[in-house]
Amino acid sequence: MSEANKQLARRWFEEVWNQHSEAAIDELFSADGKCYGFPDAESAISREEFKTSHRVFCGAFPDLHVTIEDVIAENDHVAIRWKTSMTPTGEHLGFAATGKKCALTGVSIIQIAGGQIIDGWNEVNIPGLIQKLKNVPA
Repeated sequence: MSEANKQLARRWFEEVWNQHSEAAIDELFSADGKCYGFPDAESAISREEFKTSHRVFCGAFPDLHVTIEDVIAENDHVAIRWKTSMTPTGEHLGFAATGKKCALTGVSIIQIAGGQIIDGWNEVNIPGLIQKLKNVPA
């Protein structure tokens, strides 16, 4: 079970984030699932709300690429440490894009049941990234 769950986690990052696939969100994220900590620490959002945030984020960073650093699985939980490289070129965040390469690191812990993510917890400082980008001249 742990190996299959690791593969699902890897698929999530490859297809959802690197390929920007909404179809993968529908396939891999339970309709009843919740996402915590994205786009901000106070969030607990549904699959449909996640898709909206995903569209905004991928629109702002169309070259977004996630590299998985570590994957650890136990029972129905998988922990993933990851980093991104991306360039803000879209104006989806509500301010002018800088066009300057940036990075983001984070940790995600997902719970899987029935071959889908039922809960995902994210530790990532997106508000800090946004603040930093607002202060960088385009």
